Amino acid sequence: MPTAAKKTIDVADDTDTPDLSIPIDKVGFIIEKAREFDAKEGVSDPDSGSNPTDDGAADILEDKPDDPTRAELFDAIRGLGEDQRMELIALAWAGRGDYDLSEWQEALDTAYAEHAKRPATYLMTMPLLGDYLEEGLSLFGESIVDMDETLEGPSEADNS
Repeated sequence: MPTAAKKTIDVADDTDTPDLSIPIDKVGFIIEKAREFDAKEGVSDPDSGSNPTDDGAADILEDKPDDPTRAELFDAIRGLGEDQRMELIALAWAGRGDYDLSEWQEALDTAYAEHAKRPATYLMTMPLLGDYLEEGLSLFGESIVDMDETLEGPSEADNS
């Protein structure tokens, strides 16, 4: 019986930091959705049906099969190309400390070997996925900044 060829992504060895093919804004969206998904908990009010104001809007934190956060996270990961999904797995592993940038090629090869069939499902079962991805990005010298967020406190004009 013939064996399937193992697929790898070749990373150029002439730079200290490998390039990511995943757009940073897509990683940022996945980080945001992963954090929302991590905040979910089991059903705490099985007989819910009351006004959300009356029950403190606790139902929004419940993990339900029809949860739009789960679908958005799953779709965002599945919407990436195959190489980008493998990079996302390797990025999470790097952020978790399993690999460093000098082992990036090994992380990519392992991602293909172990998780090429269901990468979205694998990533969604990883606790703290958003934190690991953000930490992985920092290893590449990248960060996620919310440009819509206004800073609190005195402005520079107030200090002059």
